[in-house]
Amino acid sequence: MVLKRYRFISFLAVFLIFSMVLTGCTVEIATKAENPKDYKDKLIVHFIDVGQGDSTFIQFPNGETSLIDGGSRQYGERVVNYIKDLGIEKIDYLIGTHPHEDHIGGLPEVVRNFKIGKVYMPNRTANTRIFEELLLEVDSQDLKIHLAKAKDYIIDDEQLKYYILAPNRDDYSETNDFSIVTKIEYMKNSFIIAGDAEESSELDMIKNSTNLKSDVLRIAHHGGRTSSNEKFLEKVNPKYSIISVGSDNSYGHPHRETLNRLKEIDTYIMRTDELGNIVLVSDGNELTHLGEATEKSSTQIEYLGNKNTKVYHSKDCNSLPKEENQIIFKSMKEAEENGYKPHDKCVKQGEIK
Repeated sequence: MVLKRYRFISFLAVFLIFSMVLTGCTVEIATKAENPKDYKDKLIVHFIDVGQGDSTFIQFPNGETSLIDGGSRQYGERVVNYIKDLGIEKIDYLIGTHPHEDHIGGLPEVVRNFKIGKVYMPNRTANTRIFEELLLEVDSQDLKIHLAKAKDYIIDDEQLKYYILAPNRDDYSETNDFSIVTKIEYMKNSFIIAGDAEESSELDMIKNSTNLKSDVLRIAHHGGRTSSNEKFLEKVNPKYSIISVGSDNSYGHPHRETLNRLKEIDTYIMRTDELGNIVLVSDGNELTHLGEATEKSSTQIEYLGNKNTKVYHSKDCNSLPKEENQIIFKSMKEAEENGYKPHDKCVKQGEIK
């Protein structure tokens, strides 16, 4: 039986005694509307818009690639087409962070359409049809599953590191805490992709990792309140935080508590429900955002004004006016130029409360 077979797949025994402390550097994101295909010898990280799910595609400067999750089943074809449009035929490292449908649902379609090098999954099973389908597809391609654990290195070159920060244990009570969390270090730039890791896993990463500092953090669990605890965010201290989330989702993601914690560390937030696909390019020293002229980015809502009171609110405010009384502003400057004053609770001194 495939599920039993999976439980006995041997661990990937790659333990390296290694500690890398990044030197301090200033990272500025410049927006350029260019084709990622034109960027050779660079690290390109694609946060693919898969609605209320996660999918991150990575093109490494050494020519290798990695896909972390594939969104839910309905987004499998979108992920496949996105990668094919980049001219990619092989995924060297395929990672299913944990066996929830919104992360692995699209991966069977990926396995059917690409040459796959290595497959990484956590030591956690699920009695679901999509999980068994993924295992069957992997088995049909004669691929082995490497059970990921913290401190495993996937790439270990002088200037390029790709390794696993979590899971650190096999006895978590929550499936989300088994999430594979990866870190990329390319010279002076770094990314952490956090799966759906929650507080227990985050605290273990703090305890067991020598260097969590990162320029970019793909926020765990779509911005849910049970992830991104204060201590973890302080250790990572990302300049940029990516939230993969579906618009008007039934979970209320990202939760206000998480957004407030991100505000406290003064990180710049980028969301797929507002921007669509988010693509960041690193030359090892600075980051570039490949902006897209999409409908989402051109109609991004930042503030909502009340036509009756002439007060403007943050889009996450608990005191928003009725829809018929709303007016949309893209910036505080735009609101104030139109004679609107900031709400005293949700907007204060240029900051969203």
